[in-house]
Amino acid sequence: MASSEDSNETIFETLRKGVDPKIQEEKLREAAARQDAVNAKERRRLAELIGSNSTLPCTISSIRVLNANHTRRSFIERIFKPIISANKERPFTFAEAIREVSIGADKLHRYDIFHQPISLTIDQPSRTNPFSTPTDVDIYLTVREKSRLRLRTGTDIGNAEGSGYANLLWRNIFGGAETLNLNASLGTRTRSSYQAALEVPISAGSNADLRGEIGGLASSTQNGFASHEEVLKGAWAKARWFGESGARHEFGYNATWRQVTGLASTASPTVRGDAGDSFKSSITHTWIKDRRDNSVIPTRGYFTKSILELAGWGPLQGDVAFAKSEIQTQGALPIPIPGVDGDSGVSLTTGFRAGLLYPLSIGFDFDNKATPSRINDRFQIGGPADVRGFRLSGLGPHDGADAVGGDLYAAGSANLLFPIPRVGLDRPFRFQAFINGGRLLALKGPETTEKGIKSGEAVRKSLSSTIQELGNGLPSIAAGIGLVYAHPAARLELNFTLPLVLRKGEDARKGLQFGIGINML
Repeated sequence: MASSEDSNETIFETLRKGVDPKIQEEKLREAAARQDAVNAKERRRLAELIGSNSTLPCTISSIRVLNANHTRRSFIERIFKPIISANKERPFTFAEAIREVSIGADKLHRYDIFHQPISLTIDQPSRTNPFSTPTDVDIYLTVREKSRLRLRTGTDIGNAEGSGYANLLWRNIFGGAETLNLNASLGTRTRSSYQAALEVPISAGSNADLRGEIGGLASSTQNGFASHEEVLKGAWAKARWFGESGARHEFGYNATWRQVTGLASTASPTVRGDAGDSFKSSITHTWIKDRRDNSVIPTRGYFTKSILELAGWGPLQGDVAFAKSEIQTQGALPIPIPGVDGDSGVSLTTGFRAGLLYPLSIGFDFDNKATPSRINDRFQIGGPADVRGFRLSGLGPHDGADAVGGDLYAAGSANLLFPIPRVGLDRPFRFQAFINGGRLLALKGPETTEKGIKSGEAVRKSLSSTIQELGNGLPSIAAGIGLVYAHPAARLELNFTLPLVLRKGEDARKGLQFGIGINML
């Protein structure tokens, strides 16, 4: 089949010769269609061959991967050597041999260093080989390596911020599916952000989904909602894998130096009290299960994500200590319309999020006072990509004009999506009507002092009174209608919002609101 590079070369050649490139492109499409037909015929022939010989004994004498010029031989052998070794104990059936090799080819694909499809060819060893038997077969896998270097630059606009970015991806650095990812961005809110991450397979051959990652970051972000700038410098180490149910796990350690600086002249006493340096040493676990048909505009399925973080407790040290948990869920359901056959394009999406930050004592001083939460670690909710109808971080505790965040929150939404008249269902545009709301609170109670919560018992009493307050009265609520565009990388929304319930001190937004995000509420 002609590649895109071949097509471009042919077009340039025909232009030089004065031939209409449109005619040549049509010929190329016809040739590609003929090649597709040949490939389909070969696949049918292979299926018939397997079907008619599925129970015959078969011994794999060799497995060779062709065109893997930048991939280490030892890396490939760790994937396929167990297959060859296994059939020495007893011969495979022909169907078993194809299945085992296909599993190995799927592992190759999941390392993200080869293009799909990976073609498979079966042949018999040379008749001149005195050690071959009639049941021996040679397996050939023909691959095409992905580009090792990829550089992307561009601009992002959304969430009250504009930025320019550059991304360098270096695949298969040492020939064992290692990946180096470098990111740099400059923007109006995130003034600068630099990240470097190296990802390597932990168990090459046996588990293609078990990966390790080490990385570092340096960033400076202007948090106008709280009159300060936050500077971060840190490093992390992570391990990722998939569980038996298909859920993704990520376990890691983070060490981050944080600085609250660049205070505005109008900064509140709360922000000024948290100004300066802090060091967070924490372990995290993230669990994700995604069963949606589309992550940007789902019409059916569900999504669940939980994040657990433990900082400063026991051997972790640092100068902040807390246990922090957060859960996010989303469900989507198609809605049939009477008189409409098949997919109506109308769907209902509901979402819910909740989080808790629980103060702890630093180190091994388990019975002494717990450290109060800092503005760096508290939750912030509200905004066009979060609880719509409110300004960025517009919900929750405020000190004057500053949103200082909270330790306990809950938020939910319901979105009705329906197609735009005269626009096909396959187009990435939808109308939506929504209602959403949330509540964000700081831990409070009679035991709270200016220097923090003194004991574990006081923390529990404060948490109990705060949870009771969470259910006291209606949360802040907003409703609206808007236009949704499902870009392959993110979801873009332009909504007209109307706040319905607003608590004292919170910051709502009535009128047009533009948002961009991935997992929006």
